[in-house]
Amino acid sequence: MLKSIENVKMHSYPGMVAVIGTRTERGVNFMAVGWHAYLSMSPPKYGIAVGRERYTYKALKSQQAFTVNFLSAAHSEFIQLCGTASGVEIEKASCASYRVEIGGVLSAPFLTDAYLVYECEVEEFMDVGDHDWVVASILSCKMDRTMFQENGLPNFSKLQIPLYLGRSTYITLDDKVKHEEYMNPHSIKEKS
Repeated sequence: MLKSIENVKMHSYPGMVAVIGTRTERGVNFMAVGWHAYLSMSPPKYGIAVGRERYTYKALKSQQAFTVNFLSAAHSEFIQLCGTASGVEIEKASCASYRVEIGGVLSAPFLTDAYLVYECEVEEFMDVGDHDWVVASILSCKMDRTMFQENGLPNFSKLQIPLYLGRSTYITLDDKVKHEEYMNPHSIKEKS
């Protein structure tokens, strides 16, 4: 039975964590974001939540461009590093020996180990409380096609996706998860 609680808790996890790539005055920086979303198909837009005190926020304001890098579960430790260490302190990609390339459209850095990368141009910063919601146009998309099925869905026999639970804890989404398709909207009624 549901009961009211005194303080609102954030229980939207598990969720995918993306790694944001930005150029900085010192080179490149990567930051993990748990709050992000595809906002529009036409035109393609993406949104990320970034705290105004973050090093990445300053780079976003300055450069007006970033990449959204999706990494497999094999890279969970690097994702965690990107979410807990500041680019002021360390150059994350270098210390973890990741290969970085600069995007062709906006010159934003991306990780070559990513299975999917969006190259984005900032359109708007929206104050939504303790974070800004950064709305951006997706100008380019790079993908490792071997990680996807012909229908565009992930191929979980090849790709393991890390899902963040909170408190530095991850689980893996792979082909061991029960898979059901609900093509018929009435199928739910038929089961009851």
